[in-house]
Amino acid sequence: MYQPTLFRDRERPAQIVLGGVIPAIAGAVAGVLVGVSSGAYWGYAAFVAIASVIAGFEHLDGWGGADRGLVAGAIYGAGLLVAHAIAGTHATVSLGSFPPFLAVITAIAGMLLSATGGRLARAQREREQARAVG
Repeated sequence: MYQPTLFRDRERPAQIVLGGVIPAIAGAVAGVLVGVSSGAYWGYAAFVAIASVIAGFEHLDGWGGADRGLVAGAIYGAGLLVAHAIAGTHATVSLGSFPPFLAVITAIAGMLLSATGGRLARAQREREQARAVG
C-alpha cells in the first residue's frame, strides 16, 4: 500500500517546495508549452493532473487535499500566465477571453484533483484497518 509521509508532518521548507515552488515551476513549463504545441501542452497537463491526485495521498482525507490543491492550482495557473507572457509566444490553446481567470480554473481543478487523491488515500487506509481488525 502506498503510504507517503503526510504533508503536515514534513518540515516547513519541504512544505514550501512541494506546495508552492513545484506548482510554480510546473505552471511555468506549461506556460512555455502553451506557446509551442497544443499536444505537448495537453499531454503535460494530463501529467500534472495525475501528479495532483498523487499529491492528495499526502493528506488524511479529501479536505486536506482540497486545501493544498486549491493553493497549488492557483500558483500553477499564475506561473503559467507569467511564463507565457515572458515567452511572448502566441497561445496554441485558448486561454479564454480573460486569461487571468485561468488561475481560478486551475485552482478549482487542482482542488478537485488533490481532494480525489486525499479521499482515495483515506478509503485505502480504512480498508487496511478493516482487514487488520477482521
